[in-house]
Amino acid sequence: MAANKRTLFLKRRLRNRNKLRKINKTNKPRLSVHRSSKNLSVQIIDDVQGVTLAAASTLEKDMGFVGKNNKEAAAKVGAAIAERAKKAGVEEVIFDRGAFLFHGKIAALADAAREGGLKF
Repeated sequence: MAANKRTLFLKRRLRNRNKLRKINKTNKPRLSVHRSSKNLSVQIIDDVQGVTLAAASTLEKDMGFVGKNNKEAAAKVGAAIAERAKKAGVEEVIFDRGAFLFHGKIAALADAAREGGLKF
């Protein structure tokens, strides 16, 4: 039986998340990325306490990229999340790309976050 795209996406996301759980022995916060067709959003999540420490998205009007999902917007969101993470006292995270491949917009976001001072 052929699996549909959504089922394959969910399997890929679970596979990635389970690998992250095995790697994350020191309970570092997780930088979670979500990419839709029109927007991009990231959160830094503390899984131990179950709270979001910082977040950034292209939906924020001050970003100037509402409804845009391109590499330039991803880089700006990456820089914003790095700045907000520093304010929250977070320097090191685990990068959770979900089921999205690490290229294009996701890679641009990660590079900008690294340039902003986040370590992963």
